[in-house]
Amino acid sequence: MNPSRFTLRTLVLAAALLMSPFSQAQQAAQFKVTSLSAGIHLIKAEVAATEAEREQGLMFREKMGPNEGMIFLFGAPAGVCMWMKNTLLPLSVAFLDDNGKIVNIEDMKPQTTDSHCALKPIRYALEMNLGWFKQKNIKPGMVIDGLPRDR
Repeated sequence: MNPSRFTLRTLVLAAALLMSPFSQAQQAAQFKVTSLSAGIHLIKAEVAATEAEREQGLMFREKMGPNEGMIFLFGAPAGVCMWMKNTLLPLSVAFLDDNGKIVNIEDMKPQTTDSHCALKPIRYALEMNLGWFKQKNIKPGMVIDGLPRDR
């Protein structure tokens, strides 16, 4: 076997593995997980605290459990907009102030670059499966408890 051919084959195989759903699932496993609550409803939330984690978010995910989501930490109140580039799941996002109070909730279509923005500066954004907040009768003004306080 030609050594340069073996190396090329190895590189192609490695690239294919990196692009596989298994690899994407491994990337998802790198997020820390925390428990949140919205009234009686418990949420298992992956934590996106760094800029790189926030950029990755829930991109390329093919499924998410019924009470699972992702909490985005922004460190300090800021004007925030979310989009769905490379995100395969339809999601709803709740924008939360410094105390965890929901400012507004937006529904987001998968694989779009439409901006979905907080109505005022917020510290957190909580993404859940599309319609989760509505199904649980969770509305603006309500509070999400258990939010991480430090980055």
